[in-house]
Parts: sequence; C-alpha cells; structure tokens
Amino acid sequence: MDWQEIYGNWVVIPSRPTGIVHFLGGAFIATAPQVTYRWLIEELARQRYVVIATPFITTLDHTAIARDVLNRFETTLDRLQTTGALSKRYLPIYGVGHSMGCKLHLLIGSLFNVERAGNILISFNNYPAQRAIPLMEQLNMSQIFDVEFTPSPLQTNELITTSYKVRRNLLIKFTDDEIDQTISLTEILQQRFPGMVCLQKLPGNHLTPVRQDINWKTGEVFTPLDAVGQWVRQGFNRDLNQLKIEITRWLNPLTTV
Repeated sequence: MDWQEIYGNWVVIPSRPTGIVHFLGGAFIATAPQVTYRWLIEELARQRYVVIATPFITTLDHTAIARDVLNRFETTLDRLQTTGALSKRYLPIYGVGHSMGCKLHLLIGSLFNVERAGNILISFNNYPAQRAIPLMEQLNMSQIFDVEFTPSPLQTNELITTSYKVRRNLLIKFTDDEIDQTISLTEILQQRFPGMVCLQKLPGNHLTPVRQDINWKTGEVFTPLDAVGQWVRQGFNRDLNQLKIEITRWLNPLTTV
C-alpha cells in the first residue's frame, strides 16, 4: 500500500476512488495513525476510499484540536486536487472516528461549516478529564487543579443537540467495551435526525480498531503452539473483519465484501 505524508497527514490514494475518508483516531494513539490503525485504514483504501488520516496531540482544548485537524485535512485535500494527485470531480466525504476521534468529528460537524455525506463514530467516549486522563482519578488531582476539557462533556452534548449538522451517522459499539458511551450519543442523534442514525453492536472491545492482522506462520511441523497462534489470529481477524464489513456496507450498501 502506497502511503504519503502531506502537511502532516498520512494519505492513501487507491485507483479509481469512490469517496474520501477523514480518519481521526483515539486519544494518545492518534499521534501515529499510519501505525496504530494501519490495517483498518488500508482496508478502507482497498474498498476504493481515499483515506486522509490526521494525527493530533491530545490536549484539554478539544475545540482547538478539532479546528486544527479540519484545517490540515482541507489543506491536504486542496493540495491533492491542485497537483492532480486526486481528481477535482465530486467525491463524497465521510468522517471516521474512534473514541476521542468521534468527539472531534462531532465538534467539526457542530462548530464549522463542512460538507459530509456522513460520519462513522466508533466507540464514542465523552468522559470528563478526571476519568479520561490516566492517573487523574487515582491521584484525585481535580481537587488541586481545576482541570476539564473544552468543551466539557455536558457542553459537548448540548452542542450536538443544537448544532450538529451531519444527518447520516453509523455508530458502532463493541460488546466488551467498558468505557463506551455510544448508547447515550445514539439517543441524542436519533432525536435530532430521526431515521438517519444506525447503531451496530459488534464483538470486540475498545481497542479492536487498533488491532493488526496477526500473520502467524507455522513451521515445517505443526505444533500445539501453532494451533494456539492460529486460534488467536482467527479471533482477532474475525472481530476486525466484522468491523470492516459493517463500515463498508454502510458506506456503500451495494458493495460485496
């Protein structure tokens, strides 16, 4: 797969693309999406979607992050079209976010004038800083410092309720994800856009999207260890493939995967 770095974004351009995906990962693991989300991004490219994955550093100011990743995405898209690397013909743009990446896409769709054919929101997480940041809750730092995200979880929900403009949404919740808040988001979006919101519950956990395909190679003699390795690989691949299938089916119901 041919990866390019353009204005700090990691880009994959398939032949004869049918759409564009702006990919945003989760807090802390989004700094290198070409590594942490490589399998999922390349699978989207194999389905003929241009993927522009924007890394970001996690800070308390989520509005500033949303503005920055949007600006870098639009600058990169303009660059691709200006240089001829991507045709200027219309291609639908979809946001795909995981965990904090969901919140950023929701902020982009609420605060800025963007055109999106839809958003795919995987494992939405909107916890306050005390719970979301490692060690904050254990050290009880909220009593020492007045620390909270901007916007706060409550402000984020209010923004989505009143201002979110992307009508078509796929929400994905994994069955073993203990920090997921997709259900509450689904209720908000269904009230705002009745009939336009799809919720899918899939096997897996919060880190399923960052799993990679395990290429377990057996030796000349098949051993019990090889059997365990194949079993683990099948389990990981099953969850990843199910995620890919649901995303691809929602993006284009006529696609066979």
